[in-house]
Amino acid sequence: MTSSSVQIRSKSRPWVIVITIGILLVIGTSQFPILEFLPQIWSKISVFATIFLGIFIEAIPFLLLGTLGSGFVEAFVDHDQLQRLIPRKALPGALTGSLLGMIFPVCECGVVPLTRRLFNKGLPVAAGISFLLAAPVLNPIVILSTSAAFGWGWMLVGRLGLSMLIAVTAGLVFSVVKSPGEILLPSQWLHREAIPLPILEPSKVSRSFREKLNQMAVIAADEFYEMGRFLILGAALAAAMQTLIPQQVLLQVGRGPVTSVLVMLALAVILSICSTVDAFVVLGFVSIFSPGAILAFLIFGPMVDIKTTLMYLSVLNKRSVIYLILFPLFMSLLAGLLINLLIA
Repeated sequence: MTSSSVQIRSKSRPWVIVITIGILLVIGTSQFPILEFLPQIWSKISVFATIFLGIFIEAIPFLLLGTLGSGFVEAFVDHDQLQRLIPRKALPGALTGSLLGMIFPVCECGVVPLTRRLFNKGLPVAAGISFLLAAPVLNPIVILSTSAAFGWGWMLVGRLGLSMLIAVTAGLVFSVVKSPGEILLPSQWLHREAIPLPILEPSKVSRSFREKLNQMAVIAADEFYEMGRFLILGAALAAAMQTLIPQQVLLQVGRGPVTSVLVMLALAVILSICSTVDAFVVLGFVSIFSPGAILAFLIFGPMVDIKTTLMYLSVLNKRSVIYLILFPLFMSLLAGLLINLLIA
């Protein structure tokens, strides 16, 4: 056999393989109608992409706002200023922390990096946990959006009041922790006592306003990249759950005074909607679910969902994250059940 014939055969082998695979596919699809499922698969992919982009585009501006706020705190706020502004005692500190959202109007995506920065600036644990849970609701943007959806009535008052109550109570529970280093991951905690003051507080060194702005921009960019990864992952998981779990199944079991609250709490986690627009989304469920279930959704969703849970895990230790999930869950469930009993 000549070398030229060997070369011809070797060159023709890829085409032979392709043709063989094509024949097998034709035979396979004739026996098993795979092509019939392709439109359904493409439809699921389209739904997933739409939901993912909706969650991501909705949340990304507020993550940017939170990281800018984090950079501002690091560049312009020093430890002594924070010590003077925030009470050290548990109850006053938790109350003050729950109202910090009026100064830093961030949603659940941006509040995590900002809280971490405030902890490293000397924010007490009670105030930090209260701020972490309350800020996504107790801020001007969410107050206005909720009032636009439900009016200036009991639903708005209930959302604000119960969110503050849960956040302050959680802050008091965490007040037994003496230092933020006990709840933060080791990589997220800046050991202040081990670092010289000039390095710890560079803002005390004479620097120009432009230098502080540059520092703020660098910190914001770093944290935006770091937290953005978890936002993408959380949005993808939420979109996958919304695509794969039929919402009709949840709606069918969500008509009772108890099951409706449980279903809406589950939807709050699955949908992972930003707190700035969740009032408009849940407005479509008012005719289906009980008032307590609607209120539980508005309370629990900004505190715990898929993307915020992943962000919690990137900053806090697992034990603290479990408390931050279970405590708002039981409190929101109890609030929803009481509202249903009182109204019924």
